[in-house]
Amino acid sequence: MTRRWFITGGTPGGFGMAFAEAALETGDRVVLTSRRPRELATWAERYGDRVLVVPLDVTDAAQVLRAVRTAEEHFGGIDVLINCAGRGWFGSIEGMDDSSVRAMFELNFFAVLSVTRAVLPGMRARGDGWIVNVSSVAGLVAATGFGYYSATKFAIEAVTETLRAEVAAQGISVLAVEPGAFRTNAYAGFADEPVAEPISEYHEMLEQVREAFVEMDGVQPGDPRRGARAVIAAMAQDPPPRRLVLGNGGFNAVTDTMEAALADIRANETLSRSVDFPG
Repeated sequence: MTRRWFITGGTPGGFGMAFAEAALETGDRVVLTSRRPRELATWAERYGDRVLVVPLDVTDAAQVLRAVRTAEEHFGGIDVLINCAGRGWFGSIEGMDDSSVRAMFELNFFAVLSVTRAVLPGMRARGDGWIVNVSSVAGLVAATGFGYYSATKFAIEAVTETLRAEVAAQGISVLAVEPGAFRTNAYAGFADEPVAEPISEYHEMLEQVREAFVEMDGVQPGDPRRGARAVIAAMAQDPPPRRLVLGNGGFNAVTDTMEAALADIRANETLSRSVDFPG
C-alpha cells in the first residue's frame, strides 16, 4: 500500500530530505515542508505529482494547521509524520541567554507538539498511522556545552514515550530516532558562530565544543540516506522498536551511558529503599 508522508525540516542536505527520498524510493508520496520552499523546487520536479512542497515555519501554529490541512486535502490523508525540523545552539547552563533557550524549546519541542497535535485527529479517525520523532543521541546522553539542546531532546523522548502508550489503542505507532553525528549541513553554521558566552569561566569549554563541531563538518560518519532507510526498516519490524539509535558512535555512547546510569542507581539501592514508611 502506498503511504502518504508529512515531513518537516526540508532543507537541502538535511535529514528531512533523506527521509523524503527514502520514502519516494519505496513508491510512497511525500509532503515536504520548508521555510524556504524555493530551494526545493528543482528537486521536487523530478518526482512529479508524488511530491508536494509546502512552505512552513513550524513555530507558527496557524501555519502548521494550514500545512497539515493542505497535505490532507492534496493526498487524502497523512499516514506517516516525520518530525525532523530542529537545530542546536551551544552555551553554558548558567550563561546562555534566556531568549536563546526559549527559541530552542520553541523549535525543538513546542513545534513538534504543534505538528503532532495537528496530524493526530486524521490518524485517529482512520485508526492507523506512524509518528516518528527525530530526537538525538543528545536526548539520551547529556551533551556538555549543549545542555539546553539536550534538554529539548530529553523532553521529546519523554513526550514520545507517553504518546506511544496513549495512541497505541488507536492503531497509531510512535518511534523515537536518535541520530549521532551524521553528514548533514547541521554543523556548517558553527564556523561562523563565535562563542557568545558572558561568563569567562566557560569560554574554553565552549571553544572546544565549537571546534569539535567545526572539525567534524563534512566528515561525520553517519550517512543520512542509510539512516532514513534504517528507520523505514525499523517501522516494518513486528513489533517495531520503541527507539532507534543511529550510528556506531551514537550507539556506543548511549549504551555506555545507560549502563553507567543503571550501575550508579543500583550502587545506592539500600539508601533508595530506606525512605518508605516501615511495614
